[in-house]
Amino acid sequence: MGIVAGLDSSPDFTRIVVCDTDTGAVLRQGYAPHPVEGPEGGGRPSDVDPQAWLLSLGEAAGGGLLEGVQAIGVSAQQNALIPLDTQGATVRPALVGGDKRAQVAAADLIDALGGRQAWAEAVGCVPQAALPVTKLRWLARTEPDNALRTAVLMQAHDWIVWQLLGRPMRRTTDRGGASATGYWSAATGMYRGDLVELALGHQVMVPEVLGPSEAAGTTPEGLLISAGTGETMAAALGLGIGLGDAVVSLGASGSVMAVHPEALVDSTGMITSLADATGLHLPVVTTLNAVRTLRGAAELLGLPDLESLSDLAMKSTPGSHGLVMLPYLEGERTPNLPHTAGTLSGLRRESMRPEHLARAAFEGMLCGLADALDVLRGRGVEVRRIFLLGAAAELPAVQAVAPALFGVQVMVPQPADYAAIGAARQAAWSLGASRGTLDPRTPPVWQGAAVQVLEPGEELAVGQAVRQQYVSVREQTHPGAFRV
Repeated sequence: MGIVAGLDSSPDFTRIVVCDTDTGAVLRQGYAPHPVEGPEGGGRPSDVDPQAWLLSLGEAAGGGLLEGVQAIGVSAQQNALIPLDTQGATVRPALVGGDKRAQVAAADLIDALGGRQAWAEAVGCVPQAALPVTKLRWLARTEPDNALRTAVLMQAHDWIVWQLLGRPMRRTTDRGGASATGYWSAATGMYRGDLVELALGHQVMVPEVLGPSEAAGTTPEGLLISAGTGETMAAALGLGIGLGDAVVSLGASGSVMAVHPEALVDSTGMITSLADATGLHLPVVTTLNAVRTLRGAAELLGLPDLESLSDLAMKSTPGSHGLVMLPYLEGERTPNLPHTAGTLSGLRRESMRPEHLARAAFEGMLCGLADALDVLRGRGVEVRRIFLLGAAAELPAVQAVAPALFGVQVMVPQPADYAAIGAARQAAWSLGASRGTLDPRTPPVWQGAAVQVLEPGEELAVGQAVRQQYVSVREQTHPGAFRV
């Protein structure tokens, strides 16, 4: 019996969990926000000094939190790009998040390679503002001197692992993190140096991609550091999802992610083909409108919060008396309708009641995510159960509508630091593989997430009728926009 730690460096904070190596039980935990640069510093939200991550990490690990720990795994925000010079110093602050400054650069890159399909086939994703490859293009166009000084590219978890190991000559990443760069293909397992050069204007060093259970190295104190991975992949590992499982995340926008044995190349660009932290794949389909649909409906109805909207929606019935909301409030990515607006259909005297509008918002949001799920199912991805994540997953109206609309068992996990737990699980795997006590091809079996299980049950036929009503309105309003 031993203990390992997982740390998750998110955009705003660092969380650390210390877990039992055999069971995964969380024994201790730490937390610290990232220090925020004041307005006088001139920092933009998309520019972050990576040292802030180390300061936060040190604070979160205070009080002897890591005492007795034998291995550490690192999870960190995806899409952060840290350009380094030949000496390993940062050329400029890290570019993080969905940097809107890079939107023009994304369009440039798409055109430069010959369109969305060319990118989807090359690396399994299409450039958008958040992708590191797009940020490279922005850097080359906007800060050419910094672009010329850039000799090495790293992501957040790569950089933190490198720092923990004392900045060795060898720099590493994992296939999960690499698949989120826009210049590594999950299908081939290879970097596309030509795409780095297309974006930045010259070749650079990129980290070595480690296998899932390989160690990045050992600290001078003998602490093993595993490969690390991106937050999405770490959360999947922490939840314990496998083949047949999908994850529906309810943020302002939404996403549907499933586990699949192979990379999916999607010529439409609707599927982003990520690798996971175990050797499998995580195809992801994103919608632009999830909880923002609910917030908009609550504001329209003069309600103070989403709980009130949920209570009101529960006074309606499935199908919202014929009221259908196409929730494309910010345009939409799935289907690809970037310049459209939302639609409210089926207005009749009997449907024009607040509770029916509230219910239509929940049904519209979840039907939009069911569309995203169908993109994956249409490509042969098996979905037997769905993990529903996000604070909105706790709302009674979501739990009442989701199982029948999705048509499978829905699991609502208890809130927990799943990315940090996943990082710890990776650390335990790497530690066991290095000692010969664990199969390097199979992660350790840990106790799964505590979940609330929701079954479609007798409501399945009703849910499918609601879905068909939505599909009919969508096809009538945007004919041919959605192709599975």
